[in-house]
Amino acid sequence: MIDRFARFSLAISEIDRCWHKLAAEEMAKHDLNIAHAFYLTTLIQYPQGITAAKLSELCCKNKADVSRMISILEKKGLVRRETVAGKLYRAKLLLTEAGRQAAAHVQGRAALAVELAGSGMTDTDRETFYRCLEQITARLQVLSKEGLPQL
Repeated sequence: MIDRFARFSLAISEIDRCWHKLAAEEMAKHDLNIAHAFYLTTLIQYPQGITAAKLSELCCKNKADVSRMISILEKKGLVRRETVAGKLYRAKLLLTEAGRQAAAHVQGRAALAVELAGSGMTDTDRETFYRCLEQITARLQVLSKEGLPQL
């Protein structure tokens, strides 16, 4: 059991470390940090725009974090707000043309990294891996909310 814990923990930690290093290098090209990558790649999936509340939900981030990140992306000219009935409440967040270009670049580089990292895996291996990873994630989410059971 401890061996599985060590393998799992070390693998997850190393994946996280390497991913952050690669993401930081790519985001630096846009004078952004890695926290912005997920927002850009999420927003590009909604060309008609989405609300900050929906972005918060999709990115699993609190509204304060979304607000800070969107403010930075707006100042850099990558995101704009489209008012609803002249009000910012429930405004839609949209990528500007520069934002779409940055998001497409980040998305392409991320896809390349994932493709290269998974080279040598068959489609069946990949499907099994992601199914297992999603199952572990879902179970850990439940355990983190409910706590570990007493044995």
